[in-house]
Amino acid sequence: MTQTEDEFGEELADFVRRVGELRAARARPVGEQLTVLDAALFELQHVAEQLWPRYEQILAAAGAPSPVERQERQLLKALFQRLPLPVALVDRETVVRRLNFAATGLTGVRAGYATGRPLAALLTPGDRAAFRSQAAAVARGEGDRGLTVHLQQRPEEPLLATLTALRPPDEPQPAVLVVFQAGSARGSAAAPPPPEMPDLAESTRHAELMDTVDLMASTLLQLAPGERGAVLAGAARVLCGRFADWIVADLVDGGLRRAVALGPPDAAAAPLLHAVAGQDPASCPLVLEAARAGNGALQVQPEDIEGFGHDPSGAPVLARAEVSSLMCVPLGAPGPVTGVLTLFRTGSARPFSMAEGQAMDVMSRHIALAMRRPAPGHDFDDPTDSAPCRAVDPPEESCASAAPSVPPPSASVSSARPAPPESAQRSSDPRPPRPRPARPRLPASTAEGDRRADPAGPGPADGCSSA
Repeated sequence: MTQTEDEFGEELADFVRRVGELRAARARPVGEQLTVLDAALFELQHVAEQLWPRYEQILAAAGAPSPVERQERQLLKALFQRLPLPVALVDRETVVRRLNFAATGLTGVRAGYATGRPLAALLTPGDRAAFRSQAAAVARGEGDRGLTVHLQQRPEEPLLATLTALRPPDEPQPAVLVVFQAGSARGSAAAPPPPEMPDLAESTRHAELMDTVDLMASTLLQLAPGERGAVLAGAARVLCGRFADWIVADLVDGGLRRAVALGPPDAAAAPLLHAVAGQDPASCPLVLEAARAGNGALQVQPEDIEGFGHDPSGAPVLARAEVSSLMCVPLGAPGPVTGVLTLFRTGSARPFSMAEGQAMDVMSRHIALAMRRPAPGHDFDDPTDSAPCRAVDPPEESCASAAPSVPPPSASVSSARPAPPESAQRSSDPRPPRPRPARPRLPASTAEGDRRADPAGPGPADGCSSA
């Protein structure tokens, strides 16, 4: 059928050409027009006897399109027009046959004006020859092609033109489908993605976390060395309110001893705060596991509500405090565990994240190192150095505190060791003594101010109420 249609088209084209020659022959002399008339009658007879019956056969073979075919063609036409990419249908000479809405917006040329005109004329002069050559190669069936072109209206923006062969129905010659995309054939066809904007809420939480770590380090450096209970209490006050709603600190000194318990300052939480302060840490499985094995825990919506023991009435502490997430952190790395910190977030507070767990791990190492700092006159490796809890005034606090009663120590741990006699020093050291530089004397006002300073570390008074 295709071959018959092609032959019919060629004969019809020849007929049209011959009719044009006969019309030009009218300018000949009158004596020669009779021959031209005979030729014209012969062409008419050829049309009536040959071309017209063949044309009727072609129409009968093709038949009228069915409603389904018409609907399918309308769908394809609408799909072509509504494509989000600029698409043009051209022939082998780049003459435009169809142009969708996106292509008209890209080129700035209406579809009715562009139809019948070469698409290469819309490109810059340097791209026209290559575009025509590639379009002709695709129309000959040599495969799809792609090249970078530039429009005359926007020569600074490269466009990737993808050419593929397309055989329209009822047409003898193949057409070329051209798709334009932003980009270049040498690189990525798509435009580079915009830079990802940082999350403001995440950045704010990270900044607050770093402020807490910095405040913890500053507080630990200001505390007196050798005061393990004071170090633990000071660290708990730094974390209370700004990092967690509840802070419970326990000392590991031969056994477990509750050092301090900090919680919300409201009156409703005061009974539970006193109960937690007087609780035996050995009755808390989480604290016991952290003290014995050094295993920390980070739990969101804890399933074991008995993990932190019970209050005097027998109710689980986690359920009564409405704990939504918790962290139990041993204070020991590197070295043996010297204390345990337990942190609660209650109610609708945001649960502890992995980043906050990592930051708490860093602060726990700092706290453990501060607790091991020897008192003046004591060796650094003395593990039995302990002191009763003292009040610490960390900056910007609003947490209530309850500290368990601790019996006073029998003797002060800060007494200096007796120095050996001077004669023994001289006999054991044959080298002559080196002169020592004189220490500068502080003014009386400075020394007196130091004596009045809080031995647990400086800091403004907070709003904590002690129970």
